[in-house]
Amino acid sequence: MARLSPAARHRERMLGKLAASAGEPGSATVGTAYELMLAQLHEHRRTLHGIQSIERKIEAKATMLPVYQAWIDGVLSAGKGAQDEVLVNALVWHIDVGDYERALQIAGYAVAHDFTLPDRYNRTLPTLLQDDFAGAALGGKLKEQPERAADLLQQVLAMTGKADTPDQARAKVHKALGLALLELVNKVDAENITSDSADYATAALHNLVRAGELHQAAGVKKEIERLERRLKKFTEPPK
Repeated sequence: MARLSPAARHRERMLGKLAASAGEPGSATVGTAYELMLAQLHEHRRTLHGIQSIERKIEAKATMLPVYQAWIDGVLSAGKGAQDEVLVNALVWHIDVGDYERALQIAGYAVAHDFTLPDRYNRTLPTLLQDDFAGAALGGKLKEQPERAADLLQQVLAMTGKADTPDQARAKVHKALGLALLELVNKVDAENITSDSADYATAALHNLVRAGELHQAAGVKKEIERLERRLKKFTEPPK
């Protein structure tokens, strides 16, 4: 799908600003421009419904998302918090395609204004963020990028810290963050551990312990024991 021209992007951004600035928190976004964006979203969802392969669905979403970027920019710059289904769906799609930084940019606005997800997700937005980002770090696109994963997971925890989410979902984020930090520690030889890696190890231990507190079956016991031994070695005086 072709990207919008600069003039079209400017127009969509302005329309997004106007629609979002007219809505009040707790209300729904309305207006002709918004209805047109919803129609585009519904067309894209029908296309996705006809694709069976998850991999191909993700590829299709990546080609669809450019159409929504100018609208999103407009809403984020001028929105007052009215519920926007276009924005919410685009947020989830950005996670699906691995554009996590853009997803969190959108999520900051959506969480701040208590946006709800469509019923088909069966979760609150904070829970979805915890589940999906932790999943990406534990076994998805972020698994081989521990530094990026750690940064994103810390943002997710900060963003969802006051939300009422299942303990198991929050534990999963702490576990994923702890393991990402542990990977950063492992880049340094255990016998020549630096102060930076010691800080990583301390933070990793804190998050893994917290994961175990929140969910006893989190599967972090062995990692905690190894980290405690490494930190003890670091604090021991040289012989």
